[in-house]
Amino acid sequence: MNLIVAVDKNWAIGYQNKLLISIPEDMRFFREETMNKVVIMGRNTLETFPGGRPLKNRTNIIITSKPDFAVKDAIVVHSIEEAMNMVRDYKSEDVYVIGGAGIYNQMLDYCDAAHVTKIDYAYQADTYFPNLDERQDWIIEAESEERTYYNIEYAFCKYVRKK
Repeated sequence: MNLIVAVDKNWAIGYQNKLLISIPEDMRFFREETMNKVVIMGRNTLETFPGGRPLKNRTNIIITSKPDFAVKDAIVVHSIEEAMNMVRDYKSEDVYVIGGAGIYNQMLDYCDAAHVTKIDYAYQADTYFPNLDERQDWIIEAESEERTYYNIEYAFCKYVRKK
């Protein structure tokens, strides 16, 4: 299973339930990676999407503790275990965890690959992703050249879990 995330230099991912920055190339990368795949997210992440609607051309699995929560064109589950049960018939490489922080933290140990857009800037933030550079069980398998969006430098990194 994969996860996909954009982090700043302190591994921050959001502030007040919003992304820190929207970089067009990163958004395009996210779309291309997840298109026609399965995405797993928390309810708060879903609510940040336009109209609070699931992503098109993907199987959306929403994890929420709200027992009566329902959303059109998505599968709603109430636990990590239930989400894992829903994806058992899919190829592991076709499943992406897309946030938020609580879901990332709970599902990181189920993932084999992490697609991390590393942004070389420290934003004001209140939500963080675990720093994979400090974890013994993750290594960088691939890294893009540094890119620039206005004055912000960033790179695409693929981390993999050590076998």
